[in-house]
Amino acid sequence: FSRSLYLFKFLSSGINAEYGEESEKGKLVPNSGNGANYDHYSFTQTLEELEVRVPLGGSYKSRDCKVDIKDRSLSVGLKGQEPIIKGELFAKILTDEAMWHLEDSQVVVLTLEKFNKVEWWGTIIKGDTEISTKKVQPENSKLGDLDGETRGMVEKMMYDQRQKAAGKPTSDDEKKAETMRKFMEQHPEMDFSKCKWG
Repeated sequence: FSRSLYLFKFLSSGINAEYGEESEKGKLVPNSGNGANYDHYSFTQTLEELEVRVPLGGSYKSRDCKVDIKDRSLSVGLKGQEPIIKGELFAKILTDEAMWHLEDSQVVVLTLEKFNKVEWWGTIIKGDTEISTKKVQPENSKLGDLDGETRGMVEKMMYDQRQKAAGKPTSDDEKKAETMRKFMEQHPEMDFSKCKWG
């Protein structure tokens, strides 16, 4: 159940951003992959994993690269040179699942699996400008991965969130109104004119 609440929080992150606007100042708008494009690297993400792309500034072989992946830190660069990116990771990763390869002899591409699979990362390296995780556009297909009961609950919460944001009644409000309407139809002898609703 707690996973579904976390999932709802992240699935609905773009729907209602009324609160915490102050904490969003100076944050980047996520790129199309829910990550960021920096001068020295870029990243994309899902709730489960990250893809980090580090351009090397020339044509190289894998043996020229130095990549050090730990559960809470990352260093990527060329042997004998200062790392292109180096520092503490935004959050913990599963190092057994981490992979990297050299693409077109010019870009180191890392695939990192998140330890906590229910959170969006603000950046890869702590200290880099973070993205606004409230503006992340989650992939809808992830709802299909949930069991029926959890999916129904998350969809209901998302519907209610959209309804509230639009100033419309939630599903519970609609259900109460329908129950009251049926009750009033069944009891026409009662006077409901002085009742206060809401």
